[in-house]
Amino acid sequence: VSDASGCSMIALLHTGAAKFPQNLLPRTRQAVCSLRPPGVLKGYSSIVSRKLASHGFGASMAAMSSFPPQRYHYFLVLDFEATCDKPQIHPQEIIEFPILKLNGRTMEIESTFHMYVQPVVHPQLTPFCTELTGIIQGMVDGQPSLQQVLERVDEWMAKEGLLDPSVKSIFVTCGDWDLKVMLPGQCQYLGLPVADYFKQWINLKKAYSFAMGSWPKNGLLDMNKGLNLQHIGRPHSGIDDCKNIANIMKTLAHRGFIFKQTSKPF
Repeated sequence: VSDASGCSMIALLHTGAAKFPQNLLPRTRQAVCSLRPPGVLKGYSSIVSRKLASHGFGASMAAMSSFPPQRYHYFLVLDFEATCDKPQIHPQEIIEFPILKLNGRTMEIESTFHMYVQPVVHPQLTPFCTELTGIIQGMVDGQPSLQQVLERVDEWMAKEGLLDPSVKSIFVTCGDWDLKVMLPGQCQYLGLPVADYFKQWINLKKAYSFAMGSWPKNGLLDMNKGLNLQHIGRPHSGIDDCKNIANIMKTLAHRGFIFKQTSKPF
């Protein structure tokens, strides 16, 4: 094979590495190495490194090719905690508002939004709520209202470049309750608008069932068990639940799963 052919193979690897089957990469690299002109592969490695860095990924080619490309640039993992009791109180109010920004290429957490929220209808947390969520009264007293938190979410979204029309992002929740019931219900009660970016999402339970062929009745606990993952933090902590969701997503992505929107349009 001529030097020109070797360079053509290197160019193919350069442009298609992210889509190239992982099991073929070592053999292909070995073949190219045996054919390359002196110094070509070194230049190729440098080009690939610069190419990845220019796109802000900073990942090795092996890591990039370890799972197929996702449909979204970013996944926004969200898990509310809300006022609660037995029997249930009405209306429920969001008291913890966490979001993790996951890079759709690397499935790594790039940024975190996390705030506690002052409930106004039932400002005093019940013992049941504190026992379930780990949120004590002092964590919500004096915190911003839901309206103020939503304004800060919008500011964070803008700062992170998530409002750019060319950037594809979608929320991910464990179930449909957070964005189908809780947020729109409380916003309606308070007379607040719901931003369009909250109106489409991926239900991780549905995604998991598509990938694994079984429905996780106990939510995150079943999904972690099914994937042989350790549970992170305490159940019903919003921010810890988000970390578990992110870990499950990363594991499924490495297994080749492509995440798709599960919610129906409003």
